[in-house]
Amino acid sequence: MVKKAWKVIPRPVLETVLHNHAQHHRVPQPLILHGPRGVGKTTLVIERLLPEWNKGPHITGYVDLAQSIKDHHPDHNSSYPWSSWSNCPPPTLTNLRNQLEQCLESMAEKAVRRGTISSQQIFATMNKWHGLSTALRRIIESNKSSSNAVSDKLSSSVLWDRALFSLSARWNAAEIDGVLGLGNKGKAVSVEEATYFREAVVGLRLAKEVIKVQQGWRANAVAHLNRSGGYSRSLANSATDWPCLLLELLSQAAEIGFFQPKLVINNIDVLRRAILTDDSTVCASMYHDSLLWRIIALGVNERCLPIVLVTSDSYYSYQAFLDFGFPDIFISRETFGWTPQEAKLHMVTDYFSHSEFAVVVEVLGPNPRHLFELYALKQSNHYQKFMEDSGSTFEDIIDAYLSYLQITVVNPAMDIALKILQKFAVDARSGRIPEDRLRFGASWRHPPPIDNPTKRSEWAKLQLIDFVQSFVNAEFGLNYLADCSLEILEDPSAVALVEVGLLYAQRDPSFIRPISLGIQRCLACPGEDADELPTVVLVLLAPNYSWPLLSPSATTKGL
Repeated sequence: MVKKAWKVIPRPVLETVLHNHAQHHRVPQPLILHGPRGVGKTTLVIERLLPEWNKGPHITGYVDLAQSIKDHHPDHNSSYPWSSWSNCPPPTLTNLRNQLEQCLESMAEKAVRRGTISSQQIFATMNKWHGLSTALRRIIESNKSSSNAVSDKLSSSVLWDRALFSLSARWNAAEIDGVLGLGNKGKAVSVEEATYFREAVVGLRLAKEVIKVQQGWRANAVAHLNRSGGYSRSLANSATDWPCLLLELLSQAAEIGFFQPKLVINNIDVLRRAILTDDSTVCASMYHDSLLWRIIALGVNERCLPIVLVTSDSYYSYQAFLDFGFPDIFISRETFGWTPQEAKLHMVTDYFSHSEFAVVVEVLGPNPRHLFELYALKQSNHYQKFMEDSGSTFEDIIDAYLSYLQITVVNPAMDIALKILQKFAVDARSGRIPEDRLRFGASWRHPPPIDNPTKRSEWAKLQLIDFVQSFVNAEFGLNYLADCSLEILEDPSAVALVEVGLLYAQRDPSFIRPISLGIQRCLACPGEDADELPTVVLVLLAPNYSWPLLSPSATTKGL
């Protein structure tokens, strides 16, 4: 078969739905694009949607919150993990916050260059939510001697103008013009327009300074909150003041046919699990919840620019909707990739023969990532050499790929799931689990009453084996809503397997199921250990072989 570059297949129905949402300049709700891993959500956004959403009046900011996880991201020559991001070392909240803020600041500067955000608009928006007078006085007085105090009788608007003048003197004019691109060829504007643009740019910088001053006043309260583990809505909102101000300004600036901003946040679930390295802000889960609450409020009260949240975390398929108010608080768009018929239409003859594809669909299913990795494996020099030397069949390669999934994906995830179950036993013994939840019923409600790590480990293994076996007997399908089986969401084994990313709790229909047929087979028939690898796996998964991540335009030479 001729070596062919992998291509991105259009998905007309899903693309049309997302395009229709993005064509509005302001919308009442954010949209969540969710589905199991490997179905092509990120590829769809990057390769199909973003190029269209950055043409003409459309400007789209894209933030991938998993970008800083270097061992599992294509930007660092790695591939996305099959299991949950929670199994990877979490990034710092500071890095994620900076990523989001830099993206929004860049979009706001583009709005300023188009003349849709002005200094007075920034002042009016800030004055609606913040008391500005004291912070503005501090900023003005920081550039003067202490003897030249600012009068207490001046209004906020006068203080804003004075602070603008003070900050302009501090900021190099060439730096302001560089942000605006006024020195570029073909960018000729009148003196009045240049002054208007410069004032708006300085206004953005001043707004950030004001929020920074106000956050400094709350620094001790935030540090105490982080130590005590409590909750404060006002402190959580203060941590998200700057990105939410930029979102509100961009939403106000949106104009059909002239300036239509959009924001795509990929892997939003990473934000919930980020780690806090200092007391500069509240904890990650509180920051995440505050950001989403304020996006929802902006959409409901004043309409917000289109925001698309992309995730593979089951939390955002059902539970997040309940946690944030009601089942329709977000617009839900769930995708499961291709059906076998669709996959056959796109794959057969170009990438797989009819007989090969029949085996793939029966064993692994039509998951796009499985198909992609198998095709990359077929094109590798290891595959060609092994097939020539040993006379193996394509079925042997499928077995090797299943062993790869078992050893590198399922087994490590199951180890983490066991730790989650052991932690549940510790929490139950220490009283952190309500007694009513442990009163009677299934065996998971009766963890070991003594503090014995060996007993806990044995109990956790037994619960996980029992759950998986029951799940196999149920043919890997459990409708937790239609079957009145919401109790399954209390089972720590189900929660652990969903959390590590081996199971996915989908929204409609409301089934809990493995993320792919390949992962399902590994759960149903475990048995590969690193020391028990068959020869074919040792050859194909040699240390010098890494699973390649082919771009649509990449050739397969050297794979």
